[in-house]
Amino acid sequence: MTEPVAISETERLISSDKVEGTRVYNRQGERLGTIRNFMVNKQSGRVEYAVLEFGGILGIGNEYYPLPWELLTYDAKQAGYCVDLDKTRLEGAPRYRDRDPLWDEIYGQQVYGYYGVTYPLF
Repeated sequence: MTEPVAISETERLISSDKVEGTRVYNRQGERLGTIRNFMVNKQSGRVEYAVLEFGGILGIGNEYYPLPWELLTYDAKQAGYCVDLDKTRLEGAPRYRDRDPLWDEIYGQQVYGYYGVTYPLF
């Protein structure tokens, strides 16, 4: 008899729908926003970046910040992800509002470079 396939959450896995809406905090415990979604490389299957939703009021004027996935660490005590950023640094980060950016290698390198992370070549 085979084991059932996990579709929600296990000790080390979580489904994408449970990641969406998860709160993101900095190391000082300040809430920075929530995970809107994350983007998976079609070829490698690896998560390339998470989209942090920040700002706005009641969904109006929200801004979206692509964050390299490896910057995020899950913190069970906060029931959310932690990132080593303060709000000032985040406010100067690459972001978009109305239209998704064209994510190509050049833009990816800009985003990853802003956070001091090497852009992966998948």
